Amino acid sequence: MTVLKISASASAMALTLAMATPSHAQGDNESGVEDSSPIVVTGLRQAYRGDFEVLETPQAEQIIDNETLVDFGAEDLVSALDLSASVARQNNFGGLWNAFSVRGFSGDINLPSGFLVNGFNAGRGFGGPRDIAGIESVEVLKGPRSALFGRGEPGGTVNIVTKRPEFVTTGYIRGTIGSWEQYRIEGDVQTTLGSNDQLGIRLVGFFEDAESFRETVETERFGLYPSLTWKIGEYTRATYELEYTRQDIPFDRGVAFTEEFGFTPRRTFVGEPGDGPIETEVLGHQFEIQHDFSDNWSLLTGIGFRETSLVGNASETNFEGRQTLFEDGRTLSRFFRFRDFDSEYLVLRAEIAGEFNTGSLRHRILVGADYDRFDNSLFIQRFRPGFFPTGTDISTLDPAEYLFLDVFDPIYGQFPQPVPGPNTDREEVLKGFGFYFQDQMDITDRLQIRLGGRFDDFKQDLTNLRATPATTITTSDTRFSPQVGAVYQVDDGISIYASYGEGFRQQTGSDFLGNQFDPNITESAEIGIKADLGTYFNGVNGAVTLTAFQVDQSNILVNDDRPEAVAAGFFSIPAGEARSRGIEFDANLAFDSGLSIWFSYAHTDAEFTNSNPDADFGALIEDGDPLINSPDHQLSLLVSQSFNIADVPAQLGGGVLHVGERLGWTGFDFFLPDYTTVRLFGKVEPVEGLALRFDVDNLFNETFYTNSFADVWVQPGAPRRFRFTASYSF
Repeated sequence: MTVLKISASASAMALTLAMATPSHAQGDNESGVEDSSPIVVTGLRQAYRGDFEVLETPQAEQIIDNETLVDFGAEDLVSALDLSASVARQNNFGGLWNAFSVRGFSGDINLPSGFLVNGFNAGRGFGGPRDIAGIESVEVLKGPRSALFGRGEPGGTVNIVTKRPEFVTTGYIRGTIGSWEQYRIEGDVQTTLGSNDQLGIRLVGFFEDAESFRETVETERFGLYPSLTWKIGEYTRATYELEYTRQDIPFDRGVAFTEEFGFTPRRTFVGEPGDGPIETEVLGHQFEIQHDFSDNWSLLTGIGFRETSLVGNASETNFEGRQTLFEDGRTLSRFFRFRDFDSEYLVLRAEIAGEFNTGSLRHRILVGADYDRFDNSLFIQRFRPGFFPTGTDISTLDPAEYLFLDVFDPIYGQFPQPVPGPNTDREEVLKGFGFYFQDQMDITDRLQIRLGGRFDDFKQDLTNLRATPATTITTSDTRFSPQVGAVYQVDDGISIYASYGEGFRQQTGSDFLGNQFDPNITESAEIGIKADLGTYFNGVNGAVTLTAFQVDQSNILVNDDRPEAVAAGFFSIPAGEARSRGIEFDANLAFDSGLSIWFSYAHTDAEFTNSNPDADFGALIEDGDPLINSPDHQLSLLVSQSFNIADVPAQLGGGVLHVGERLGWTGFDFFLPDYTTVRLFGKVEPVEGLALRFDVDNLFNETFYTNSFADVWVQPGAPRRFRFTASYSF
C-alpha cells in the first residue's frame, strides 16, 4: 500500500475556504513509476503552503511549535510572538486585542493586527486577545504573502495552527496559580469513534480569573474549542472546528508620561472600576474537506464564518490641552466613551495542489481561488471636556467635568458617570474575490525557481449612520500581486535564496469626498542562507537562517492638509511612504543531550521616507523619522536542559528578551526606553503523567514599557511574577 505524500512539491488549483493542521507529509513518489495501489490520507495539509522543506522555501519563516510555546510559558498570542525578534508589540487598545508589527510594519494601529487561523483572516474583528489554549503552533511567515494569501499585513503574516484531532486517545488537564491571584484551568482531550476509528474528536478549553499588578484590574476569560475530523474512505477527510471565547477585560490605557514628571505609577489604574469591564465574544466556525486524487494531486476546500463583538464603557486619559497632569504631575484628566462594535467575517476557499513534468522540468503548483466578506459595525458615544490654556490653575476647573484622578492616591467613583454624546456610527462592508497560483520549478538538481501571483477584485460599502439621511459610498478596485523567488541548494544541508514580492492591504474609512482609500502597497525583497545543522553534526537537529531584507510601503494614511480637506474637517489621505530594512538571524536547535536552544535576533531600521502630517494628531512626520514601536534591535533567547534526578525526569530553563529603544508617538519626540527581562522555569515529573512546574517572569523586577500609542497611553510591563502549574497527562 502506498502512503500518500502531500508535499511542497504539490501543485495546486483551488478555492480554499479553510486551512488545515500541519501536514504529516511523507515526500513525493520519486520512482516515476505509476502506482495503482490504494492511497491513504495521512494528514491535512496547510492551505496556500504546499509542503516544501525548509531548505526549499525562498522566504524566511519561523515555526514556533507547541513544546516551545510551553517552555516559554506563553499565555496568549502576543507573548508567544515575543519569541520572534522580527515581531514587535504595538498599541493593544487598552489590552483588548492583539497588535504587533512584522519587520517594522504594522497595519492600521487603530484596529487589531490581521492574523490567520488555519489560513483564515481570524484577526479581523473584536474578539479580544487570542489565548494560547487551542494553539498547536504559531507560524511567523516573513515578507508579504499577498501573492497567495491575499490582503494581509505589510511586513509578514502570522498564522495560528490550531489543535485538531490526531486519531489517538490522550489528553491532559492543567491548573495554574500565580501572582495577583491568578487561577487558571485548561484541558485538552481527544479520542476516536467508529468501527475503524474513522471519527476523531478533540475538545480543548480553558477558564481563567486573574487580578493584576494594576490596582482594581481583574479579568475573567473562558474559551472552548471542539473539533471533529472524519475519514471518509481512503481518499477524503473532513474537519469541523468551533471557536467560542468570552472575555471580561477592563479597558486599561496604561500609564502616562511627561518630560518634567516622568511616568505615572505603574500600579495605578487610570480608568474607573465602576465603568465595568469591556465584554468581548467570539463565535467562529471552520469546515474543510481534503480529497486526494493520487499521490501527487489533492484538493482542499472549505468555509469559515466568524462573529465578534465588543461592548462596554471606559474612562480614558486625555491628551495635552485637556490634560492637567502636565500642570502638577499628579492630577490626571480623563474623558469617557461607550463602545459597541460588531463584526462578521465569511470566507470561502478552494485549492488544488499537485506536480507534473514538462520535459526535464519538474513543476510543483498551487492554484486556488477565494471569496471573503467582512461586515464591520462601529458605534461610539463620547463625553470629552474642553481645552484649557497651558498654565491654567487647575483648582479653577470643575473636577467632575475633567474626571480628575490623583495618580499617587487614586480615589475611584468620585463623580457620576458622564452622559456621552454622538461620536461614531458607521457600517462597513468589504467584499473581495481572489485567484492565485504558484509554480516552483526544479531547473536543475540544485536550482529551483518560484513564480506566483494573485489577482484580487474587491469592493467597499461605507455607510455613515450619523448623517441625515444615512449615506452610503460604494467604491471598488482591482490589484495584482506578483511573487518571484529562487533557491540554490549548495549541498544537502545548505541553501541560499532570494525573493521579491508585492502585497497590499485594504484600508477602512474614506477621504473627505467619501471615497475609499487606496490600499497600502508593499514591495519586499530578501536574500538569505539556511542551514540544516543535523546534516553536519551528530546529536543535533534543527536549522538556522540568516536573512537580509528591505520592505517599501506606500499609501500610508496621513492627515490631509489640503485646504478643501481642512475645511471639511479632519480627514486622511493615502500619501505616506516608509521603508524597513535589516538583518535577521534565527536558530531552533535540539541536542540529543536534552539541550534545546531557541534564538532570534533582528536589526530593523524602519523609517518614513517622505514628510506628511500624522493621520491621528496632525503632527509633522519628517523624512527619516522612525516608525512607532519599532526597535532597532530585538533579541529573544530560550534555553532548556532536560535530565533525570534519581530516574525522575526534570527540566530547567530560562529566557532573555531584549527590546531596544523605540518611538512611542508618531510625529513626536517621545521614545520608550530599551529593556531586558529574564525568566526562569523548572519542571519535574515525580510520577508518570504528573508534571509540576514553577515559573519566575521578570526575574530582576525590571520596570519597562512594552508599547504605546502616545505619551499618555503607554502600556507598562508586569513586575516580577511567580506561577505554579500542575498538569496530569493521560
